[in-house]
Amino acid sequence: MNALLEKIFQLRTKKTTVGTEVIAGCTTFLTMVYIIFVNPSILSAAGMDTSAVFVLTCLVTAFASILMGLLANLPIALAPAMGLNAFFAYGICGAMGYSWQIGMGAIFWGSLLFFALSLFKVRHWLIEHIPQCLRAGISAGIGLFIAFMGFKNMGLVVSSPATLLTIGNILSLDVLLGSLGFFIIIILAARNFHAAVLISILAVTLLALWLDPNIHYQGIISMPPDVTTVVGHIDLAGSLNIGIMGVIFSVMIVSLFDSSGTILAVTDKAGISDEKGRFPKMRQALLVDSLSSALGGLFGTSSVLTYIESSAGVSVGGRTGLTAVVVGILFLIVMFLSPLAHLVPSYATSGALIFVGILMVSSLVKVNWSDLTEATSAFITALMMPFAFAITEGVALGFISYVVLKTCTGKFKDLNPCVVIFALLFVLKFIFIDSH
Repeated sequence: MNALLEKIFQLRTKKTTVGTEVIAGCTTFLTMVYIIFVNPSILSAAGMDTSAVFVLTCLVTAFASILMGLLANLPIALAPAMGLNAFFAYGICGAMGYSWQIGMGAIFWGSLLFFALSLFKVRHWLIEHIPQCLRAGISAGIGLFIAFMGFKNMGLVVSSPATLLTIGNILSLDVLLGSLGFFIIIILAARNFHAAVLISILAVTLLALWLDPNIHYQGIISMPPDVTTVVGHIDLAGSLNIGIMGVIFSVMIVSLFDSSGTILAVTDKAGISDEKGRFPKMRQALLVDSLSSALGGLFGTSSVLTYIESSAGVSVGGRTGLTAVVVGILFLIVMFLSPLAHLVPSYATSGALIFVGILMVSSLVKVNWSDLTEATSAFITALMMPFAFAITEGVALGFISYVVLKTCTGKFKDLNPCVVIFALLFVLKFIFIDSH
């Protein structure tokens, strides 16, 4: 077995061992396994079957991570993307009113475009030509959007006819337990405890089982439930409606920045990338993560992307694809714990949403705030996502404002065909699609 693993993963060349890779895989798994609770909780808001989403989350995560390990030999795990799942459930299906079948179809088409960008080597060209301020604004805006949903799910923020939004009942059980979960995550994460999110969800769920009369124990282990309530029901034809094209484009753009940035960060931490961000089997890695993204949409788990939590495994020595394969195997095993998906209340995952939001908003430090054209574009991009309750509109207004401001201030050298074309496409969307 050791000889086979050495042949597949080149352990000695990478200066690692089977034991180190297994430990790294377990570490990465513990830091990202929270997604099996968070993803079903979010997607259920769109009307999807929680049990089916739980199983599909495990299956797609396992498949994508194992594929990354075997084809690219990188210690990178993949799972349904935080941000895009919230965009799907609360934006596409909630605010825009599309059915989950059509909404997931839009996720698939956007992810398929993302795959095409990787296949035809356009991916890096787009990343290089979309301004840093817009990239930071998009990431921060999604973070604010996710955090807002976390506050809403625990009841800390509620609607108000007088002020649109107001603070909820701070002394309610949902708010108290949700806030406790959030502080557990922050305190543990600040102390570099890798499984902070998982510990928080488990702790709040156990307290909910004791204190919340609406939470009932239904067991822990069972055979994986039926997934046919989701698989095969994605409306690919209906999601090609002209009115949802902006959503498809936004999924592509968000996937592009999110996954590419994460891969570069993890490979840099592992010490396997050069000064230009290139690393061995880079093409295979980009194809695997973009293909997995499309498969996630097709099978109903939302877009699947590279997870920054992979850096936890790297930090304890993970250097090869064996780390990712171990992650995948563990997700296959946890698939038999589906009763837990019904046990976890939405406020138990609220802290995780807010925590992810904090991490994503930190990208605003990359904005040149001394340049008003850059600062304003980033500000509009980020703020319009939660204010308009739509990631697509935030992206669109960010691109348009950037081109307008750079043009009117004579900074033509900052413009390039990529950003101008995108801005014009969004203008046409507002005129010919959103106005009807």
